[in-house]
Amino acid sequence: ELGGITPVFHAFREREELQTVMEEVSGGRMHYMFNRVGGLKEDLPAGWLGRARQAVADVRSRMDVYDRLVLGNEIFRARTRGVGVLAPETVHAFGVSGPIARASGVDFDLRRDEPYLAYGELQDTLRVVVRREGDCLARFECLLDQTHNSLELADACLDRLAELPQGPVNQRLPKVLKAPEGHTYAWTENPLGLNGYYLVSKGEKTPYRLKLRSASYNNIQALVELLPGTLVADMVAILGSFFFVVGDIDK
Repeated sequence: ELGGITPVFHAFREREELQTVMEEVSGGRMHYMFNRVGGLKEDLPAGWLGRARQAVADVRSRMDVYDRLVLGNEIFRARTRGVGVLAPETVHAFGVSGPIARASGVDFDLRRDEPYLAYGELQDTLRVVVRREGDCLARFECLLDQTHNSLELADACLDRLAELPQGPVNQRLPKVLKAPEGHTYAWTENPLGLNGYYLVSKGEKTPYRLKLRSASYNNIQALVELLPGTLVADMVAILGSFFFVVGDIDK
């Protein structure tokens, strides 16, 4: 967004290496629907753990490129330090979450505070990255540092997978699954913030109501506090630092 396109081209390489092992195990390139109700569709391909571990190691060995090429760039730091400062009060008022909220000192992460899936077993590896400045630079630092920790979490998961005993990977289910009558809410910590899922069931095979809460939709609401009175050049930096997904906000 700030004109330094070189790191993006470097990142294509890391993305392709990680996507290759994810596509191999799930069959999907964008949406990795590997786990499902009842377990897994099928077991891991032979030798996949080794290939996945190698991919994580290769990406980790090159992460210093982004530390030096972006964070070490004096122009990038000048364009982002002190720009678009988001106060903690604004974070709470608009329901901002994820690395954007943590960059403003709001220390909240569901993976630690309300563990789900295997996160309860990964507390010794999980690091919740927090900054206090709340500016564009802090938001990028949180996201980049979070990427480092994601690689560590991936290694920890691969270690646990290697220790799992042999056994079935799924179970037989009826052809039609019916959610019990009632309502439930689940939320997860996604790369850009909190995703929420509110489900209402009447005991039928399709939900009566389903409401999704996407992270980006709430996060960008805070722009009404940050953008008025800023320079156009700073607006570009602020929008980039919110790294939102357009599909999340196009409602």
